[in-house]
Amino acid sequence: MLDVCLLGTGGMMPLPGRWLTALMTRYNGSNLLIDCGEGTQVAIKECGWTFKPIDVICFTHYHADHISGLPGMLLTIGNADRTEPLTLIGPKGLERVVSALRVIAPELPFPIKCIELSENEQTIQVAGYHITAYRVKHAVICYGYTITIPRIGKFDVERAKEQGIPMKYWNPLQKGQTIQAEEGIYTSDMVLGTPRKGIKLTYCTDTRPVPSIVEHAQDADLFICEGMYGEPDQDAKARDKKHMTFQEAGKLAREAKVQEMWLTHYSPSLVHPEQYIDSVRSIFPNTIAARDGRMKELLFDEEKADGAKHE
Repeated sequence: MLDVCLLGTGGMMPLPGRWLTALMTRYNGSNLLIDCGEGTQVAIKECGWTFKPIDVICFTHYHADHISGLPGMLLTIGNADRTEPLTLIGPKGLERVVSALRVIAPELPFPIKCIELSENEQTIQVAGYHITAYRVKHAVICYGYTITIPRIGKFDVERAKEQGIPMKYWNPLQKGQTIQAEEGIYTSDMVLGTPRKGIKLTYCTDTRPVPSIVEHAQDADLFICEGMYGEPDQDAKARDKKHMTFQEAGKLAREAKVQEMWLTHYSPSLVHPEQYIDSVRSIFPNTIAARDGRMKELLFDEEKADGAKHE
């Protein structure tokens, strides 16, 4: 299960009742944050989540509304008694930007590891998350992110018995470990079935619609996408500012065949995004004009099945 909370849905500037765009996920005791604009700390407290388990912070780009909350966030994580390393991921220049922001947060009780993205697509594995960063098209270098939680195949007891694998090795093999024993080497593929469908979340903001978004959002359980402009006749402005309209987001969701789409990163002038939701639902019906604090549990298929049995 992957818990998802859209902390803030605002673009450019925070508004009363709307913090700047940020997303947090929880999986197996580890939290991941995408972007950290002004107000992100308050948004985390409002949703009832905590700071210490944040193991990864990904940045789409370095405009202020996506990173200006980082110094305070680092201090708060430190005050939560964290000592484990924190991984930061972002476009080239991350170390320079973070170093500059840390002038006001110089002393932290935990080390920071910076991973700078330099390719059009990069995959990073950390804290159980499989993170794929992919280039999008904005006024500055910008990335979208796909978060995948893979699911290994089921343990096959009969196969393990047929191969004479001692029972004491079953548990580590089920966890994907390789065992070097006196009688030989045992690998997880000897006892596991075909990998099962995992969980997939795709996030992008501050971009024009480009093929890389469709490619990386393909069949996602949840697609969180920029909807900067919902009002009619905003196409020219979206092209000029390198942002997206509701309708453009809907076309991406339809082409990628995602399960559900949440719109986010609204223009400050878009006070009531739900007023324009019909225009995108005519393109992709399962669209939600998300509000701050929207949450969802993304489940593995077998968890869905178990839930259905108990309904």
